[in-house]
Amino acid sequence: MTHTNTLHAIVVPLLCTGFVAAAAAAQTPPNSITVTGVVRDFKERTVQGGHPDFEKRPAEGFGHYCKNVEEDLAGDAPEYNSCGFKVQRQWKNSAGRNICWLLYDDDRGDIEGDKDGGSPDGGFQSEQTFDKLWKDALCTNVSAPLSVTLQRQSNGTYVFDSNVDPQYVSLGGFFPIDNQLFGNSPGTPVHNFHFTYVLKTRFVYRADGPQVLPFRSDDSLWVFIDGRNVIDLGGVHTALEQDVDLSRLGLANGQEYEIAIFYAERHRPSASLKITLPLLADVPPVVPTISAGFD
Repeated sequence: MTHTNTLHAIVVPLLCTGFVAAAAAAQTPPNSITVTGVVRDFKERTVQGGHPDFEKRPAEGFGHYCKNVEEDLAGDAPEYNSCGFKVQRQWKNSAGRNICWLLYDDDRGDIEGDKDGGSPDGGFQSEQTFDKLWKDALCTNVSAPLSVTLQRQSNGTYVFDSNVDPQYVSLGGFFPIDNQLFGNSPGTPVHNFHFTYVLKTRFVYRADGPQVLPFRSDDSLWVFIDGRNVIDLGGVHTALEQDVDLSRLGLANGQEYEIAIFYAERHRPSASLKITLPLLADVPPVVPTISAGFD
């Protein structure tokens, strides 16, 4: 049984949401769920009309950067913070799995990470260029709805993984808009490398349900739950993973919460994305907003 969010229109007055109706509590959970967000295509910085943050090498070198977004999601998109840091050693839980630095808890046996000094910008030119990653901007990007299907796992979570999904395995990575929108990037390998993806949905927290949600990205990925940054995989880097443990967030059993995912593929030669969700809340599908340019 698959639950799919069907698009009925092009523009609605919301930035982006990806919603799907989950099975009622008394029913068997679906084997998969499909959610829809917005992909925005950009041109790289070296071509006419290009965005300066794509194919840009951070001043401190390629790698994992944290704290380049504010800790709370105050609006529709993350707020840029230029006072970030480059990660030298990952923050980990007691099992040795990477976690967001904001969720480090010595009392749980977590392993403390380490960072560079200074205030690295993570390869973003400015607050203004960062803001354009997440909104329609005439002559800067074009947008379209993009759906991904998450498969139910034995522990009850739902996972989309570009390393496993047959469509993306055949493409050699998470390249959802090859030969679309602005078209493929110049050079090799031949893919459309420069895009962002925004996905928002809701879930009901169950204290007796699965708690650990793994995420992976190449390049930048930020995840917010109930407006709180819980995955911070910023920067320009090869594939990196972080887990978020829902039991650390102080969520109320049976309460509904939003999860907001912001991904930016910024640099050759690869792209990878893994999303893990609990069973989603029973809410009506809402069509993502996309640019008039694609309409």
